[in-house]
Amino acid sequence: MKPSILIVDDDEVMRETLSDVLKRGEYEVYSVGSGGQSLSVIKKNIIDLILLDMRLPDGDGLELLKKIKEFDTEILVIIMTAYSDIQTAVSAMKSGAYHYINKPFDLEELRLLIEKGLETKGLINEVRRLHRQQNEENQKSQIYGVTSQIQYVKELIGMISKTNKTSVLIQGESGTGKELAANAVHYNSKRANKALMKINCSAIPDSLLESELFGYEKGAFTDAKATKKGLFELADGGTVFLDEIGDMKPFLQSKILRVIENQSFMRVGGEREIKVDVRIVAATNKDLETLVREGLFRKDLYYRLKVMVVEMPCLRERTEDILLLSNLFIEEINREYGKNINGLTEDAKKLLVHYPWPGNVRELKNVIERAMILTDQTYITPKQLPFELQQKEGYPSKGMDLNPVEITEIMPLETLEKVYLSNVLKKMDGNKSKASKILGISRATLRAKVKKYHLSNN
Repeated sequence: MKPSILIVDDDEVMRETLSDVLKRGEYEVYSVGSGGQSLSVIKKNIIDLILLDMRLPDGDGLELLKKIKEFDTEILVIIMTAYSDIQTAVSAMKSGAYHYINKPFDLEELRLLIEKGLETKGLINEVRRLHRQQNEENQKSQIYGVTSQIQYVKELIGMISKTNKTSVLIQGESGTGKELAANAVHYNSKRANKALMKINCSAIPDSLLESELFGYEKGAFTDAKATKKGLFELADGGTVFLDEIGDMKPFLQSKILRVIENQSFMRVGGEREIKVDVRIVAATNKDLETLVREGLFRKDLYYRLKVMVVEMPCLRERTEDILLLSNLFIEEINREYGKNINGLTEDAKKLLVHYPWPGNVRELKNVIERAMILTDQTYITPKQLPFELQQKEGYPSKGMDLNPVEITEIMPLETLEKVYLSNVLKKMDGNKSKASKILGISRATLRAKVKKYHLSNN
């Protein structure tokens, strides 16, 4: 996208001359002869830089400069003045001008001044982008909780992050936040400005997993049309997160061990060693020690990974954090869905606190999201919570508040499922993503059932 420049000068010859020169310089150019017209242009268009004459037919250039800055502080303004007294220049700079230039001026001098200004603006925008990105990354690495278990985890991660290459093994049940812990290790370390590359070892076939991790050379196999870098190469200087490492086959485990020990590897089909500088963080919900005894996991790799072990506590062991996390999820989902849910009723809080949460924090977030989709009130009540939560405190099971069709006669289970699915889809205006969350099934399962019952038009 071309940088845009607005020329504000009552001298028509000056405007035309500057317009011709700047258009040849690959800028998008606007030109006006008064202050009022300039304000109209900047309100309708994105302007990067303004060349502003000090004397205009409808006012003073400094006053216009203040109005421009009130409207958009990001616009760079170069003052053009035929009056070379230093006081005018100082006043312009104090009012927010980027620079000034005295008339008559050399066009090459002006061109260089514009280039420097836009370059400076680009650097400022890049710094701001990096700050925004850093803030987002910090949010991703925030571990919330007040219980002693989670406080210990945060302290341990703080100590681990101060090391540079120490391998880390994160253990815990599914849904406890192992990936969040990996984020925290990376983004609180000196490697934070480098890449954090993640891969789920159980989600990719072994043959593809090797290529994803180590890359491959052109011609290494039939579909290898070009050389491809793997995660370890892409993460050079940063961190590689190996999720569900307990599912990795032994032949790949030996290659991971080599990376830890030598910080080197070979691409698939390659003949030369590639050196990297990476920290390996691994996670699993399996008992690696048992897998070692059973011969399913390499003993030497196990001991190299468990230099530092982070045990993520399950949610049922940190009940004090349940309502804190629930409120955080409500705030997050309010922003995402444009809702205005204030919280949970006391009865709903009781249900959440007394439920054992086999799916841990991930299950809690899904339950809150589902409840917020279902409710059109300001508080989440037990009626919007799943059946299994309501059973724990002896609440009467009234089902979901979806106005289900009344069953007045015995019908096959498949017919009942079809009717219920149809009602949920209608309630969600055909949004299968929301419907799958409410039903507690995957989108793939819902798609299969929609196809089975010919519900595509719902």
